Amino acid sequence: MASSPFLYFVGDRLSLAELSAARLDGDVVELGDAYIPADAVETRALRAGSLSGILGDNLAATHLSAAWVHGVLPEPPVRHTVQRGVSRRLHRLPARNLVYRDLAVDAADLELIGGVLVTSPVRTLCDLARVDDPAHRRAAALLSESRGGLVHESIARLQRGALPHKRPAILFLRTLDPSGG
Repeated sequence: MASSPFLYFVGDRLSLAELSAARLDGDVVELGDAYIPADAVETRALRAGSLSGILGDNLAATHLSAAWVHGVLPEPPVRHTVQRGVSRRLHRLPARNLVYRDLAVDAADLELIGGVLVTSPVRTLCDLARVDDPAHRRAAALLSESRGGLVHESIARLQRGALPHKRPAILFLRTLDPSGG
């Protein structure tokens, strides 16, 4: 797992006390589960890398967590949503403060960002659209605006697969398509 020199984790290079003092001095700011220099540009790689302690090599960020990594949400979700990014079953379950889905994400739907696995924008939009709550719908709308053609790709992806809540997701995605297609 690659680590950025701009990410500071508690107990890695600096203790909690040192990071807290640096934060109070304005030298670092919190980013996910890490700290970055206050003048660093917050990138997808830094956001993803800040989750390396949670995700490790086996888990992938999905849903709202992936939307945050892709830069469409200003703050990370309170509980990160993760899914197996490897085909083998995990013998040790992840932390209880995560929303964990045991079904493995297809490798074609994953990107390696900042040394960790994150669902692609298309897969992330499909996942967000399949959850009928305001937070997921808002994130889906923001993600759909981030890249042209993403809605069309996501609808096509949903039409090819057998997924729960697929039909309502496609109808919702069509409302996000400015061309009406």
